[in-house]
Amino acid sequence: MASVFAWVDFAEEDRRRMADVIDLFREQDTRDELGLGAVRDGLADLMFPGTSTIQTRARYFLFVPWIYQRHEAKATAGSDVSKKARADEIKLIEALVSGGERDGVIGIERRAQLQRLASSIYWAGLGVWRVRRFMGSQEQYHRSWDSLSRRRRTSALDDDNEPLDGSGAPTWDPELPDRPEDLLKKSKLALSKKEAEYLQQRILGLGETMLGHLVSHTKPAPESEFVWNHPEHDGFPITLRDQVEHARLFSEAMHGAALLYNLMLSEERGDEELRTAYREWYASWAVLLASRGDAFRSWRRDSFWTLVESSRAHVGIRARRFVDGWLDRALGAKNPDTLADSPDARALITERERILKRARARLGNPRALERWNGSAGAGQINYRWHRVRTIVADVLQGLET
Repeated sequence: MASVFAWVDFAEEDRRRMADVIDLFREQDTRDELGLGAVRDGLADLMFPGTSTIQTRARYFLFVPWIYQRHEAKATAGSDVSKKARADEIKLIEALVSGGERDGVIGIERRAQLQRLASSIYWAGLGVWRVRRFMGSQEQYHRSWDSLSRRRRTSALDDDNEPLDGSGAPTWDPELPDRPEDLLKKSKLALSKKEAEYLQQRILGLGETMLGHLVSHTKPAPESEFVWNHPEHDGFPITLRDQVEHARLFSEAMHGAALLYNLMLSEERGDEELRTAYREWYASWAVLLASRGDAFRSWRRDSFWTLVESSRAHVGIRARRFVDGWLDRALGAKNPDTLADSPDARALITERERILKRARARLGNPRALERWNGSAGAGQINYRWHRVRTIVADVLQGLET
């Protein structure tokens, strides 16, 4: 986000320190502190289905089924599959390190002590992309392992490797690329052309989505902070461009509420450095909002909520009331900067936190405030873009190999 800061009252060292604080919060802290997660995730699912904030690289969409296919081929017993698949996921970490990989390797720090495996991180996305055909949780898959194995052994297959009677439906897409022989010895995160083409087709099979357009009609955009900053934004199809614009307006407008919340927390703590940083960051947000006045004035909020509803996101009445309340105040203010000192706006934030957190609310609660680390959801909503752009780049680069 473009920033316009008035630093004239600070020494150079203070300016640098304050800028570092703001950059840290902007980049790392987009937690949902004000109950906006349902709207955020609904729009992200529309634009980038099957993705999540904790995915790292595209090839894990293949690593996970390959590991399970390996145990299907070995006829591993159902009682052992969870333990043995976990062991293979740990071996995969070492294989990737042996292949020269570090960035994006899930579990590289914890190794054998890893708690959340790549398979659990990608499980939902594998189902959305129809790489996984077993329609159940990972735990249900493990429990069904033996019965699935019996069905596979007894089912007659047609020329497309599909069960003739439908009784032995495969766990994984029959078109999945072949598993590399050295998968657990030395691996890379880069996709081969065949693998990239496969994932591209899985994504395109989801219909018209922003993700599909990105992996088929654009080039990697590693420097773009948000999808609306993509250098090929003007070439997005109109339907997708409208989705992106709604997402952008929501992100930009609601960012002010997050900044005001953190400003209020810094004031209650009596932290002058943080208070000044948030005050300046809020002023920058107000400048941005004013500069985008035409876009906000023409924003059809009824169309926005229709879009959110089409994502099947469950947005409670209180969440919608809070969003509309903030938007009415922020977009209706002659000078958005003055909203930071508005008792009405501050009461809206205080009441929202009380509804969400009850006894854990920080405002007016010194004990809860002690657990505030200096930032609570202060980063601007990016709809998983920091992860999506890497996954898109993986596919596009694989297609070029």
